[in-house]
Amino acid sequence: MPELEKVYNPKAVEDGIYEKWEKSGYFNPDKLPRQAKSRQGRGKSFSIVMPPPNVTGTLHLGHAVMLAIEDILIRYHRMKGERTLWLPGTDHAAIATQTKVEKILKEREGKTRHDLGRENFLVEVDKFISETRGVIKNQIRKMGSSCDWSREAYTLDEPRSRAVRTVFKMMYDDGLIYRGERIVNWDPALQTTVSDDEVEWVEQKIPFYYFKYGPFVISTARPETKFGDKYVVMHPDDKRYKKYKHGEKLTVEWINGQITATVIKDKAIDMDFGTGAMTITPWHDATDFEIAERHNLDKEQIIDFDGKLLPIAGEFSGMKIGEAREKIVEKLRAKGLVDHIDENYVHRVAINSRGEGLIEPQIKKQWFVDVNKPVKRRGGKTLKKLMREAVAGGKIKIIPERFSKIYFHWIDNLRDWNISRQIWFGHRVPVWYRTPSLQLSPPGGESVSSPRRGEDKGEGQNCEEIYVGVEAPKGDGWKQDPDTLDTWFSSGLWTFSTLGWPTFAKTATAGKPGPENDLANFHPTSVLETGYDILFFWIARMILMTTYVLGDIPFHNVYLHGLIRDEKGRKMSKSLGNIIDPLAEIEKYGTDAVRLSLVLGTSPGNDMKLNDEKIAGFRNFTNKLWNMGRYVLAQTKEQKVSSFKFQVSKLTLAEKWILSRLNGVVREVTDHLDKFEFSQAGEKLRAFTWDEFADWYIEINKIQPNPSLLITLYSLLLKLWHPFMPYVTEALWPNFGESLLMIADWPKVEKNWADKKAEKDFEVLKNVVVAIRGMRADYKIEPAKRVSIEMYGGTKTKLLEEQAGVIKTLARVENLVIKKSGTKPEWSAGAVVGGVEIYLPLAGLIDVAKEKARLEKELAEAEKYLEVLENKLSNKAFIANAPKELVAGEKEKLKLQKEKVNKIKEQLKSLE
Repeated sequence: MPELEKVYNPKAVEDGIYEKWEKSGYFNPDKLPRQAKSRQGRGKSFSIVMPPPNVTGTLHLGHAVMLAIEDILIRYHRMKGERTLWLPGTDHAAIATQTKVEKILKEREGKTRHDLGRENFLVEVDKFISETRGVIKNQIRKMGSSCDWSREAYTLDEPRSRAVRTVFKMMYDDGLIYRGERIVNWDPALQTTVSDDEVEWVEQKIPFYYFKYGPFVISTARPETKFGDKYVVMHPDDKRYKKYKHGEKLTVEWINGQITATVIKDKAIDMDFGTGAMTITPWHDATDFEIAERHNLDKEQIIDFDGKLLPIAGEFSGMKIGEAREKIVEKLRAKGLVDHIDENYVHRVAINSRGEGLIEPQIKKQWFVDVNKPVKRRGGKTLKKLMREAVAGGKIKIIPERFSKIYFHWIDNLRDWNISRQIWFGHRVPVWYRTPSLQLSPPGGESVSSPRRGEDKGEGQNCEEIYVGVEAPKGDGWKQDPDTLDTWFSSGLWTFSTLGWPTFAKTATAGKPGPENDLANFHPTSVLETGYDILFFWIARMILMTTYVLGDIPFHNVYLHGLIRDEKGRKMSKSLGNIIDPLAEIEKYGTDAVRLSLVLGTSPGNDMKLNDEKIAGFRNFTNKLWNMGRYVLAQTKEQKVSSFKFQVSKLTLAEKWILSRLNGVVREVTDHLDKFEFSQAGEKLRAFTWDEFADWYIEINKIQPNPSLLITLYSLLLKLWHPFMPYVTEALWPNFGESLLMIADWPKVEKNWADKKAEKDFEVLKNVVVAIRGMRADYKIEPAKRVSIEMYGGTKTKLLEEQAGVIKTLARVENLVIKKSGTKPEWSAGAVVGGVEIYLPLAGLIDVAKEKARLEKELAEAEKYLEVLENKLSNKAFIANAPKELVAGEKEKLKLQKEKVNKIKEQLKSLE
């Protein structure tokens, strides 16, 4: 076995190691060697279906966190011997991909998708994806992701498309999918609808207008929508408008002349907002639309689908909203209809999170999923009820738990889901139409002669026959619906469409290998790990789809990670120039360091701060683990761990201590991982590795060599670290164990290794050594200089005498006197730890006068700074106005400074 390099070089080994993993086939649970299948977890399965990254994108920090956490789980459960599957995939990301290709076409050829036509445009999209899809897959590999690439899925491949069409038909047959005229979120820039969950609300300070409307004053932020306002609405309990009756007609002067207004009383009105009276625009506002629906009021379109005013706006017809607004206000002002304007009003503006265009509510015929209709195949429960019961009944656990309340609130306010999009790329709506002149009812689909619940009759008014099916209809004259489905419709099927449904749903056999049995073996999946920001976009949709289609849950656990921010807590953005590229960090520091920086020091559902210094710190730890391996190899003469044995009863105190401590760490790390407490597991392991194994045991091993124990301990450490740091541990493993570390067995808790007495006794020893080292540092005694120590041990005298050699070596003591009791020697520094008195004679070690002068000067400076801190924290204005974090930091400084002053005073006292 060649000697390890002095410094670990991630660039030199990572690609080769991943290639070795992939070639082994062990990412596939059906191909693990026999010994890996027959361990303690035999018969159990653990599965994750990867949240599919955008096929056109590049790896960002959100992906990196997700991949790191999921790989930790997969490697841990694989080492436990469970049948472990991590199924990878990519997302066609309909709107994002289409927008990107359209932009490329415009820049490259000056053309739009309409210039090419639908078929030719989709050919361009496919070309683009074939070039970019491999990029994100290779970046997933760079993170060390041990996923089964043989089962890779794509949200728009044929198996997923069949699943989408099958579910659409199921829902249509059950009356859950309908086509109707409802208000939707329309993006004039992208010319498509977007779902409620994809609308991002941005606060803006804009003018808020108060207009005279007959005897009322109404308020609005959008005067351009008011041309068709012929209803004035107020709360029935509002005493200010008691004299006005519901349905009462009034003649009022308005933008383009006199109109007849109708009084409507509705409890949806907030009496405390504005004047308590408002006109409504049913076509362009969701709340207004619902009021109009309740009272059967007219709805009139004011703004077209390009964001321009229609002829109802009179002389403003054809103008863009922004261009017309102030001109409309000027006209109202000239007519004396402007009451006043609030210039400091903060208004929420709806933005399309997918394309960042302004949302313009419109009434449009669209396909919807009815979330309030009872589902016969699910015992008459609605989709909303199925979604609620899955979490409320404890079948699905959301981590952290506080997000469950947010989930329930979202369900309680859930409206019918608009699933159609006016874009070309994506799953096309599996509905066809034709005129009655060609009557041929195709097999395998549904043909109806009259529409249901608000459906229209296709693209033209002459279409009377509609066909909904998994396959395209046969016969002439059929024309498919031009719309595509919301990308979350297909993503909602992800956990089971990737595991063979519907093709293998009936033939699946639990326990047997092979993709045809995946649904039985791996569904429901074990955990869904993703960012909390897509709780509603995706997680809720998967629960909706799976409970409806399979009558089961999609996953047992949901783990939500937070967003990653810079060291100042700011969201990362191009404009701030604070974006951290995980691939660039991997290039600088190695994958293991990046993974640790994304996992340690975090908690589920909370945002985390990240900077270069944090990643560099974990790079240093990676090197520490490597250097420890070099030491162990040198002491064990490069023999494998299987060559060594040891007897617990014959171990020294230090050896029993380290063995018992590692045994405890195995138990604690295992427990933390089982509870999805990744940071706690990693921090516990790091503290043991650095603070106990490296700083204490390795130093003792140099004076009490025990190669058998040393290699046993270190090989177990490599196993514990492997899920967190797969590359460096796999690079080291050939020197210690057989085969690949990724399929080695997970460490078990050994009953005969636990020794609480040894842990307690060694803690006394540690405290004594630390106290001596502290006194040496306090009095600036050179590290190489050996000192004399007098110690009064009391009940621990025998223990100290037995461990005198260890104390002398670790604390650099030449003469060590241990007594049961005694009197403090003159001219000595002292410390008491755990009932043990420790004294360091100072005569001959230091120049007393010189040391006293140094300490007095240090005390004066410390007291001066202490006074500054006390004055700052006694300033009431500072406490009241400073950020809480700053005040807390100053208080912590004050506490430490007081401790420093007291310490110096104690040192001066010892010199008297």
